Amino acid sequence: MIHDKNTVGFYISPGKHGRMQRDKYSSTGRPCKIAMSFGHDPLVFLGGSIEVPYGISEYEFIGGVRGEPLELIEGEYTGLPIPANAEIVVEGDAIFNEPRVEGPFGEWTGYYASAERPEPIVRIKRLYHRNEPILLGSPPGRPPAELGWYRSYLRSALIWDEMEKAGVPDVKGVWLTVSGGSRLVLVVSIKQRYPGHAKQAAVVASQCHAGAYLGRYVIVVDDDIDPSNTDDVMWAMSTRSDPEADIDILRRCWSGPLDPIIQPGKKGFNSRAIIDACRPFEWMKDFPMVAESSKEVLDATAKKWGKVLFSSNGKA
Repeated sequence: MIHDKNTVGFYISPGKHGRMQRDKYSSTGRPCKIAMSFGHDPLVFLGGSIEVPYGISEYEFIGGVRGEPLELIEGEYTGLPIPANAEIVVEGDAIFNEPRVEGPFGEWTGYYASAERPEPIVRIKRLYHRNEPILLGSPPGRPPAELGWYRSYLRSALIWDEMEKAGVPDVKGVWLTVSGGSRLVLVVSIKQRYPGHAKQAAVVASQCHAGAYLGRYVIVVDDDIDPSNTDDVMWAMSTRSDPEADIDILRRCWSGPLDPIIQPGKKGFNSRAIIDACRPFEWMKDFPMVAESSKEVLDATAKKWGKVLFSSNGKA
């Protein structure tokens, strides 16, 4: 947020890497050198907004996704690495003892949820820019939105990876719904191997680093369910879960100022609903069979009758 010619605001959500660094400097009373980039490779937005594992540079993560290194330069004032192809970059000092009111800001939840609040400022010391800069952005807003789409894919993959590293076997799919802003609704598909497997998967998915921040619902389904197909998931939840037995609530979980359902003055914690929408493990073999045609029958039907069912323009 621009305050004046040489001053901008500086907000980072609690618990994020940058916030931890900011708080370390704040506790010492020393200014924190910072560089801010505007209008850059879209993957910089992605790397800066998902849970890249601790100890891994976001720039290295971006290079891995690109398949080639992200070109960087060293900031003249801060010495920090800066995207070489950014349109505008500012360097300066984050100042903690002169907070100014910032916000409200429209967020990925679809609301102006964080209201106005005092935040540290940055005194700008250097300004770099291209002539006639193009300010490519990724404005958050009501889902489904661009922000949710590009984050859902890689954040889902990060959760899947962390679940396996935590020892959860036979994870078959993970999907953060775009309608939930790529955070609020998480669906995990597993092949059940033992009693409690579904609960283990749900708890780990909801509390691993990539899945812990500002979640709301975790739904665990069997491996015959496509976690990215909302109809599939709703059908499984409607027919394979008994609300009395299959919904658990985790309380005092990691949230933040952006959470729209938490009252002002109480923000910081929230709760999670864990929904076991798998066939009950103890009588899984006796659970009613699914009433549908097999893939083989569907493929054979399409092969035999496809030309009749569909015209040359692909319409029924």
